Amino acid sequence: MKITYLGHSCLLIKTNNSKIVVDPFISGNPLAKSIDVDKLSVDYILLTHAHQDHILDTERIAENNPNCKLIANFELYSHFTAKNIDGIGCNPGGGMNFNDFSLHCVQAVHSSSFADGSYGGIACGFVLKTAHNCVYIAGDTSLFMDMKLIPILHGPLDLAILPIGDLFTMGYKEAKIASDYLDCKNILAVHFNTFPPITIDIEEAEQYFQSYDKNLIIRDINETLAL
Repeated sequence: MKITYLGHSCLLIKTNNSKIVVDPFISGNPLAKSIDVDKLSVDYILLTHAHQDHILDTERIAENNPNCKLIANFELYSHFTAKNIDGIGCNPGGGMNFNDFSLHCVQAVHSSSFADGSYGGIACGFVLKTAHNCVYIAGDTSLFMDMKLIPILHGPLDLAILPIGDLFTMGYKEAKIASDYLDCKNILAVHFNTFPPITIDIEEAEQYFQSYDKNLIIRDINETLAL
């Protein structure tokens, strides 16, 4: 599995045969201006919740990839299927099997609404499994005790993708506790430094994780992590 950081909480995940874009917010992110949204080739669009900084480029990417499928909570799914985007609606507890990977929808503790303020369904996270890797994509969330259930239900995690920017989600100190709950040493950081309210000291965050013998992985935009 290869995971390319596209800025904010947007990721391009490549399995053996599939390409999944997670929470596409690129054109609205000045830090991601080097990425051409219209050149993204994907098979699936995975959305964790309805906030604009997670769904902004969904329609544009779907239009450029007419055979892709959208995967999201039922309200998000319904919103986009009304725009003729094919997809699958789910909710926490639900599992789905695809060509070379599976997804399990899990809870997140966060709000979820569209830009006009209308209800966007509950916020979710996902556990993504292939034949060789198991990755937890938290989405936007605070720390919550039931994170302990994720490795119990889904097996050992190779990587947890966690927000660390604070204010709207957990900060890096809470993310370290989350890594304990998840029994996962390797954390890929998202949702930080995009806007002033979520700007953090990256070196301080990395050193904090190192002091607990944990690995906080910070990737530059368009940089890839291989599992």
